[in-house]
Amino acid sequence: MNTHLFSARHIGTREADLQHMLQTIGASTLDQLIYETIPDDIKLKNSLDLEPALSEYEFLNHIQELGNKNKIYKTYIGLGYHPTIVPAVIQRNIFENPGWYTAYTPYQAEIAQGRLEAILNFQTMVIELTGMEIANASLLDEGTAAAEAMALLFDIRSRDKKKNNAVKFFVSEDILPQTLSVLQTRATPKGIELVVGNHETFDFSEDYFGAILQYPAKFGQVNDYSSFVAKAHEKEIKVAVASDILSLVKLTPPGEFGADVVIGTTQRFGIPMGYGGPHAAFFATKEEYKRSMPGRIIGVTIDANGNRALRMALGTREQHIKREKATSNICTAQVLLAVMAGMYAVYHGPKGLQYIANKVHASAVTLAEALNKLGVYNLNSSFFDTISVKTDALKVKAIAEKHEVNFYYIDNETISISVNETTSISDINQIISIFAEATGKENVAISQLANDSMVPESLLRKSTFLTHEVFNSHHSESQLMRYIKKLERKDLSLNHSMISLGSCTMKLNAAAEMLPLSMPNWNSIHPFAPLEQAEGYQIMLKKLEHQLNIITGFQGTTLQPNSGAQGEYAGLMTIRAYHNSRGDHHRNVCLIPASAHGTNPASAAMAGMQIIVTKTTAEGNIDVADLKEKALANKDNLSCLMVTYPSTHGVFESAICEITQIIHDNGGLVYMDGANMNAQVGLTNPATIGADVCHLNLHKTFAIPHGGGGPGVGPICVNEKLVPFLPTNPIITTGGDKAITAISSAPYGSALVCLISYAYITMMGAEGLTNATKYAILNANYMKARLENHYPILYTGECGRAAHEMILDCRAFKQKGIEVTDIAKRLMDYGFHAPTVSFPVAGTLMIEPTESEDLAELDRFCDALISIRKEIEATNQEDTNNILHNAPHTLAMITSDTWDFPYSRTQAAYPLEYITENKFWPSVRRVDDAYGDRNLVCSCAPIEAYM
Repeated sequence: MNTHLFSARHIGTREADLQHMLQTIGASTLDQLIYETIPDDIKLKNSLDLEPALSEYEFLNHIQELGNKNKIYKTYIGLGYHPTIVPAVIQRNIFENPGWYTAYTPYQAEIAQGRLEAILNFQTMVIELTGMEIANASLLDEGTAAAEAMALLFDIRSRDKKKNNAVKFFVSEDILPQTLSVLQTRATPKGIELVVGNHETFDFSEDYFGAILQYPAKFGQVNDYSSFVAKAHEKEIKVAVASDILSLVKLTPPGEFGADVVIGTTQRFGIPMGYGGPHAAFFATKEEYKRSMPGRIIGVTIDANGNRALRMALGTREQHIKREKATSNICTAQVLLAVMAGMYAVYHGPKGLQYIANKVHASAVTLAEALNKLGVYNLNSSFFDTISVKTDALKVKAIAEKHEVNFYYIDNETISISVNETTSISDINQIISIFAEATGKENVAISQLANDSMVPESLLRKSTFLTHEVFNSHHSESQLMRYIKKLERKDLSLNHSMISLGSCTMKLNAAAEMLPLSMPNWNSIHPFAPLEQAEGYQIMLKKLEHQLNIITGFQGTTLQPNSGAQGEYAGLMTIRAYHNSRGDHHRNVCLIPASAHGTNPASAAMAGMQIIVTKTTAEGNIDVADLKEKALANKDNLSCLMVTYPSTHGVFESAICEITQIIHDNGGLVYMDGANMNAQVGLTNPATIGADVCHLNLHKTFAIPHGGGGPGVGPICVNEKLVPFLPTNPIITTGGDKAITAISSAPYGSALVCLISYAYITMMGAEGLTNATKYAILNANYMKARLENHYPILYTGECGRAAHEMILDCRAFKQKGIEVTDIAKRLMDYGFHAPTVSFPVAGTLMIEPTESEDLAELDRFCDALISIRKEIEATNQEDTNNILHNAPHTLAMITSDTWDFPYSRTQAAYPLEYITENKFWPSVRRVDDAYGDRNLVCSCAPIEAYM
């Protein structure tokens, strides 16, 4: 074995096992299997033109050298991003811990209670700091959270507002510039008219449905918005407030002055800047709007024994159910970052947060007073952490950069300075000395922080917060370390067993890919730092874009979208911009196959498109005749087709080139959903198939970990005609020469985790990436061969092969009284997370093993499913007290003094021998979703519950 090859570590299947697997499948060679799986007319003729693969050792040296090109300046730019202190106990035990970062979205609640508790802490923290009634489990970033707030307020307009077509949305001119850009992108296709202005001169006319304010304002001013909100409500205008989470420790929470929605980012709660992300945004609102709320909500319920349990609440809001009627296409949270931010609040507690907020405010006051003495006067009459001053900005900039300090330069005579929790007295003295030098005044050093407050008494927070036990118990490192471990033990992640979720590609997230994320020269860069200070990032991001261009066959890439669904939206918005640039404003019809991901129609609706669904054949393929008929019928208005390839049913449809040609012949473009790209890389690509744009899930195919439900990255790759329309950013210019406005807040989205995909591609190389695809297809077909005598396989290709995933049909088991959910819960007793349940077909399991799993693990999973199949055979319709209905079985059940079940404890807990070596115990019995939705509780219990 060549120990130098990273691909040999990433790909689980050993060469010695290959023949056995091929024999089981019924193929003589791996190439024969690939030939029988992928249509010949779309196979690539040449290998990928990528640089030779680096070993792990070579890559880590390379990334260190590249990182050294980034310059870590003292940064006071602000605008929603701040240097932070990441508590080491959180960095080591969560951020760098595969038990946390390799977990999947907590759809299977019984084996995700630890993560669910951590997110419930986050929700509680947000509710209490904002003064609102309900919060979700995080959103992607502040700009997109603001856009979701606008969409919610548009959705909940009163009957009169809808009748009178009130479509104006007021945006305070004090909003963060990147947030305004995202609002502009989202408003246009929805028919919302943005009006940017001064909140003090706003006229509150009847044609407005909503407004958004920034608190504190972008350059630091703290305004009293109570009268604005009161007047707005008199006119049935709902108000969203974008707020700074740390400032809410000190300022009156927006909920207390009447806000309808409060959004922001939790980045400054112990999350590194990472050149723009990933960071967990927050979204809080009133209880009455919960059904319109975007994203995920964690709620409290009970399990089968009536004990407290947690799970994802209000599932009916999911896009897979609402589809084009969904008000949001959100399918990803920022769970890992939300967990860290919530744990930051647990670690510091209310008193610790007050200490940090008071220190930050005192630092800003001290700085303002010192600069006043130099004749550099602060423009803000009230502020929390940011001051704005009038001076010769160009002169200051030259001196500041010489001393490796960044401020934000509003114009040639105005500078904004945001201090943060890392700011020390020596840092303040350095800032003073820069301004002293610029003004030619004598420098006067300060030795202690001022005690004055620059927040008016009327705006100081009076209410208590974070009174719950969890925020007042874990303030020593040993306490927090044990609490984190206690939660981690309740969760099944990839460090325990394979997670074979179809469409979600839960592959290895290699340690060598993850290590650079903890390097300060990568995670400490502000997204709006001058480009020359981010040279390492610029080189890495451009190389990654180039690699993705080669892999997809396209000419341009934007890394800005920070989720798969956001990538869908970005792709559709570039198509929209292309048609509009040609005067084809009427082209708004989007064809979507019935089998498409639920976020596809939701994204198309958000992009202002009219959705027409095309039929699926009995074999699970796109009905070409129906597609052609609908394309012809709509040829004058056809915008695009959204297609997933291989199909959502796990099949390489042989008619794909005919399908894309039909769309092009009728004036439309083709958007390809990249969810199943793991079956394409190195063997075919979207350009060859005939697509014009595709999004990629870097958190699937390109090895970014799922993090318990996020971070995700969803870049889009486009052909030459769409390159000019790739999105820009209002501060750091990106995209094409006809760029659409921003898709997300940061210029390069979640830039920090793009390092992972860059590492994966750079260490795998062309041959490794191609082999990964081949082995993903091999593993899926091996499992298919082992399982097809026990479970019907729903769809296969023309040669009887699956792609990289397959669908097990479990609908017939209803005759035995067994639902697919029973199988999913029983798999937990065998130590496995269920495959994808009831998608894309109700009553089925969709299995995707990925290339990272070895033969022994594939066999263990197959053995578990075959054993469950035998258990199904042993049940009948009348027998409700059976092993599947009672699954999962907890340790408390197995060790209970009473055992009222018609099967043994051994059968329940140890049905196969391998389980005895490494038993994973679900921490609760089956959760009651209906009870939780009827009795919605989305925060920690009040302190009285513990007394």
